[in-house]
Amino acid sequence: MAVTLVSTILGLAIFFPAAGFGGDLIVVVYLLVIPSLAIILGGFAAGNPLSSVGASREMKLIIAYELPFIVAIAVPVIKAGYSLNLSQIMLFQQAHGAFIGTPSGFIAFLISLLVIQAKLAYIPFDVPEAETEIMAGPYLEYSGGLLGLFKLTRAMLLFVLPLFLIVLFWSGVSLSSWHLLAGLLKMVLILLLIVVIKNTNPRLRIDQVLRFFWGRCFLLVIFAVLLAYLGL
Repeated sequence: MAVTLVSTILGLAIFFPAAGFGGDLIVVVYLLVIPSLAIILGGFAAGNPLSSVGASREMKLIIAYELPFIVAIAVPVIKAGYSLNLSQIMLFQQAHGAFIGTPSGFIAFLISLLVIQAKLAYIPFDVPEAETEIMAGPYLEYSGGLLGLFKLTRAMLLFVLPLFLIVLFWSGVSLSSWHLLAGLLKMVLILLLIVVIKNTNPRLRIDQVLRFFWGRCFLLVIFAVLLAYLGL
């Protein structure tokens, strides 16, 4: 349900900008946390020790990446005149150029891309379900329809999260045929980057994930916010 609502809000921002509302960016950020919370609750409710370990790791993973993600989102907000409206952020880029073409926007985009990797629990951030360690983690005791819901949510996030980045950092998508094609190419490029990161890195331990996001990523994104404040 949460991912469906995010898809609806992004669709309104892209295709019906006038139907958007102030603060929809904040709503999207909150809704994107719900799938991870569902995984945590499902893992602890399963009653299996390995599921509990996976749920605990998922909880730590959220703690690790949410702070850099929120700070990274502040970059397009600042550059768009402190707007929290997705439509206004997208239209500002279409009028003045994509934020990804600026130093602050590029850094924030890269950090957000890594956060997406963690939200999807893809390597190197797949510690919650690490098959070789805790089998399927929080999904261990689930099968059939319930497991299908978890997997379907993950598949929907694989489409929604790149689209969210395109709206925030890469001018979004418009209805003309050329811009629709450009939007599709942007989506393919982001998915390609996700696959490359997934297939060229080893799994990190949860303590390494925490140090990575709270250390390098957080410092970089703070630097990006300072650059955005300076207009760079």
